[in-house]
Amino acid sequence: MRGRTSSGPESERAASGPIRTLAGSCLCGGVTYRCEAPLVAVARCHCVECRKQSGAEHATNGEPRRGSFWLETGGELLRAFESSPGQLRVFCGRCGSPIMKRYANDPDRVRLRLGLLDDDLEEEPEIQVFASEKMGLTRIDTTIPTFERGFDSPRYSPPSAGTP
Repeated sequence: MRGRTSSGPESERAASGPIRTLAGSCLCGGVTYRCEAPLVAVARCHCVECRKQSGAEHATNGEPRRGSFWLETGGELLRAFESSPGQLRVFCGRCGSPIMKRYANDPDRVRLRLGLLDDDLEEEPEIQVFASEKMGLTRIDTTIPTFERGFDSPRYSPPSAGTP
């Protein structure tokens, strides 16, 4: 998992806004990474799997464009759990911090857990998914599109980088 993910079209990156570099790390500091922003498909996910992996009411996730994620340290600490067929939840084996989700059928796609960013993120969540699985104490943000399951509405077309 060391190095860049496969390159994406430069025109796609340029059209999405100015490029910034973000740093992220796990709780123990053993795993560190950098990625380029802006991130795409920033979403709050209320599904049971994301809640259980994050230990929170919801997970906030986003994707760097292809070719703009670099694992800097801690590759040997990474562990993965296949929570659903082909979906690998990657975490630090020392402290347990959830780092990202990877996809068996698309190994260059990285979906980051945004709570691990060391830098401020300018992007706001674009959507909320799996509202039907939210905890009773959770209050849904009514200012962004909300879906009971995944992207189940024809009025929203997910970004080209993928889905939560």
